[in-house]
Order: sequence, then C-alpha cells, then structure tokens
Amino acid sequence: MTHSLHRSGDIESQKKDFVWFMYQTKGVNDKNIKPKALEFIAVAEAVGSENWGDVKTGPTVLCSVDEIRNNLSDKSRIRGVFTKREQVVEFLKQIKAKDLGMSVVIAGVLSEVIPACKEAEATPHSINYSLGVWGKKENLPDETTLSITTMCGHHMISPKFVKHVMKRVQKGKWTPEEGALKLATYCYCGIFNQVRCADIIKKSLPETDLST
Repeated sequence: MTHSLHRSGDIESQKKDFVWFMYQTKGVNDKNIKPKALEFIAVAEAVGSENWGDVKTGPTVLCSVDEIRNNLSDKSRIRGVFTKREQVVEFLKQIKAKDLGMSVVIAGVLSEVIPACKEAEATPHSINYSLGVWGKKENLPDETTLSITTMCGHHMISPKFVKHVMKRVQKGKWTPEEGALKLATYCYCGIFNQVRCADIIKKSLPETDLST
C-alpha cells in the first residue's frame, strides 16, 4: 500500500483523491478470500468507486467487472479510488458493518481521511506518512506531470506518454476525459484516479486549446 503514499500535486486537487485497499494477511486470513472480496467489490460499486481492480487481472477501466470477479483468487489484491470524502465515509461504514475480518486501508490527505474515519466510527490501526522526496529532484518531470504519474504507484505511466496525451488533448484529438482514461489503463492496480487526472489536464491547458 505504500505505493499510494507519494501522490503529488495541488493540495485541493489531492483532496479529491482517495485510494482504498482490501488486504489479507499471509498465514492468517489468506485462504478462500473470494466471497469476502466480492463483498468488498459490491460495497465499492454501490458507493461509486470511479476505478478499481485486481492487479492479477486489471482495472475496471480496462477489463469488464465480470472478468475481474471471475478471476478472483487468494492471490488477488483488490483496490480502487474514490473522489469524495462522503464515499469514503459510506464505504467504511458498510465494510465495518459486514465485519469481514480483512484489513482496510484508506490513503489520501490526512485532513480528509481522519475526519472520514471519525464520521464512520472507524479507528485507524496505524498510519503511514510520506516524508517527501530527496535527491536530484531537478531530474524529475515537472509538477503537473508528476501529479499524474504518481497516481500509479508502480510508475507504469511514462512522463513521455503524459506529454503525448496532453498534446492530443491540446490539438482537440481527445477530450481531457478520453486522455485521462487512456492513461488509467496502464495502472493495473486500479488506483489511478482518471477523474482527477482529467481535471489536472483541463487546468494545465489554455481554454482556447481545449475548445479547438
């Protein structure tokens, strides 16, 4: 789950970006997880998770929901994204009520996640913090590109592909939403937030370019 901790960009933009995970523990509750995973998926869909998936199959922006469900196994890792704090609250409430015995992780800006946990009456077991980035930061892509690529924690989205998508949108070949969706398909975990990405693309381009 630590691969979700280094999402970057404007703080107001990050407040619309929450990652959720279901985790089993090896040797404790890692057998016959499919029925529980299906329960997680049902809640995530009911709450409106914008993207989710199983890294063993792929995300919903690339694969059908039935395909992901059918391929669930004890090796599956179910995870996804929300764009509103209200979704996180409802998700936690429903999962807590089901008492499935699986670990739940929510990643996001703490000023949003902690109040959401309190509202759902869910007490965090532990908290992981990102302490930032060190080293030759001058070699990193620009902030806008990073705010998109870091939404795939395994860095499967190339900065060059981000620039390609930006150019296609700027030329009117794709809408920001279409460009964001193409980027999202490269994140097999399902934690890429294509809704936030479309907003980032819109804000990074001159209005005149988007209307052509």
